[in-house]
Amino acid sequence: MFDFDQQQMQDMADTYVIPWAINIGLAIIIYIVGRIVVNVLTGLLGKMLGKAKYDDMLIAFIQAIVHAILMLFVIVASLNELGVDTTSLVALLGAAGLAIGLSLQGSLQNFAAGVMLLVFRPFKTGDFIEAGGATGIVEGISIFNTQIRSGDNKQIIIPNGKIYGDNITNYSAKPTRRVDMLFGIGYGDDLLKAKKLLEEIIASDERILAEPAPVIAVSELGDSSVNFIVRPWVNSADYWPLYWHIHETVKLRFDAEGITIPFPQMDVHIAKEEKEDKEPKEA
Repeated sequence: MFDFDQQQMQDMADTYVIPWAINIGLAIIIYIVGRIVVNVLTGLLGKMLGKAKYDDMLIAFIQAIVHAILMLFVIVASLNELGVDTTSLVALLGAAGLAIGLSLQGSLQNFAAGVMLLVFRPFKTGDFIEAGGATGIVEGISIFNTQIRSGDNKQIIIPNGKIYGDNITNYSAKPTRRVDMLFGIGYGDDLLKAKKLLEEIIASDERILAEPAPVIAVSELGDSSVNFIVRPWVNSADYWPLYWHIHETVKLRFDAEGITIPFPQMDVHIAKEEKEDKEPKEA
């Protein structure tokens, strides 16, 4: 009886225990080696993206996605070594991924837009932009949204999908900007004198660049005024300080030199009709 039981145990070990132990050991080896290989590959990917000067946040996110996908293959290979039917598991994961994707369409759109913003970089942190219906300084760019600080110090959080799907105006992208200004004088004022005053004001400001040359010209004969366009070029950081300064200086100089800045006005002529006395005269 003892010999029979020992033979049974030997057969069970040969049939089940040893093959299972070998499979479990191979599965563990596949998982450990696969994990090491995945970590090495994602590390090399991060270094390559870093040399390409991609955003750190984008690099970390891409590494996480690639790591998760590769580890999924490693886990499937390990389970397959254990004899688990991975076909149904892969199908289940695919169906779950599809359901999650359909339920998170808006978030996925923002995610895709965030990736595009981080890859193509139409703006960066610190830039002054107009996008997604808001204007302000970019304080941060994440995968799903962008944070902007408005001029009155409000934080505005805009979904990336809204930004990438509309026009983006980056006022800080170029080192120089043209300042467009319009000044009107009265029809009775000395046009050449006013133009000379504008030229002196522009020439006296050191912030204005010599190239491209400033433009000062009569742009139109308006309803109430003769209008000058004044278009100097400045460094982008000097745009608003110069804009405000020139307007104040022009007003003070025009006042001192007797040049008027007319306000809109309209002449109204009232015509009087003489009515004949239609009453019958007494006989």
